[in-house]
Amino acid sequence: MEEFEVLDRLEEIKGLIDIKLEKVIDEQSVIYGDVARIAGEVVLAGGKRLRPILIMLAYDLAGGENENEIIPLALSSEFIHSATLVHDDINDEASTRRGHQTIHSKFGLAKGIIAGDYLFSQGFGLGGRYDQEVVEVIAHYCSKLASSEFTQIDHILDLSTSPEDYLEIVRGKTAGPFAAGCKGAAMVAGASQKLCDSLFDFGMELGIAFQLVDDLLDIRGDDRMGKPRGADLYEGKMTLPIIHALTILHGKQRERLSEILHEFEDSLFDELISLLEFALSLRYSEILIANHLERALSKLEDFDDSEAKQLLKHVVHVVKTRNS
Repeated sequence: MEEFEVLDRLEEIKGLIDIKLEKVIDEQSVIYGDVARIAGEVVLAGGKRLRPILIMLAYDLAGGENENEIIPLALSSEFIHSATLVHDDINDEASTRRGHQTIHSKFGLAKGIIAGDYLFSQGFGLGGRYDQEVVEVIAHYCSKLASSEFTQIDHILDLSTSPEDYLEIVRGKTAGPFAAGCKGAAMVAGASQKLCDSLFDFGMELGIAFQLVDDLLDIRGDDRMGKPRGADLYEGKMTLPIIHALTILHGKQRERLSEILHEFEDSLFDELISLLEFALSLRYSEILIANHLERALSKLEDFDDSEAKQLLKHVVHVVKTRNS
């Protein structure tokens, strides 16, 4: 496929997902009123639809032939992801998301919590239509997501956080849902255990790279983030560039980095980046991103050439170029 054909096809899939999401939200708003309408605005506010697109493509790659069979699982992933965003915004006391006022800042904390709960219930209502083994995969990684959120909170401004601690959080919080969605899609398609595992590994590697890119964009700043530059720094989250620099730097430089992290404000960005560059921490993260994306691509080699395979390769490229 030519690049313009790839882009058109991905936009077509995204458009289909958007239409289906709008339909579900319209139907549920009639039944459940304001909670469905207000929570639905978060879902429809924008976003890449990366998770449902991955599920659609994984299903196709694994031999699935009935698009309608996989649509509920794809929509489920977006509802669940939106629920986590609503609750994350509450935890982070964020006032905006994707250029829109957050629910809790507009309607109050109680309604924000309830709206997130509603989105989770809709996600599981859609995902719960599948066989037990598929539901168990999705439910397990939703629980892992919550567990990892707990662990991440425990590591706020914990300068002893190790790269292993960080990667364990990422595998649960970001990469796990990617992996579970891809594997679940392959299971729905009736793929072999080997191919289900390959797609799980693909999703895990892609998800780790995706989070590593987010870490860099938070430090460097990027309009595509949907949140202000340095949000993770203000919240005291221990991202990989910070953890790496704390490991490499010694003496006064490490002391200064510690002070910056504990007293962070916008005026300290340049000094922070200078320390990270001295420790080669940004470059270290870029190398890891490339490694994880290469591993993701290698998992696709278990599958015959197809449109879905080409589209997934392009998705890998998109994750990589978010950092360029």
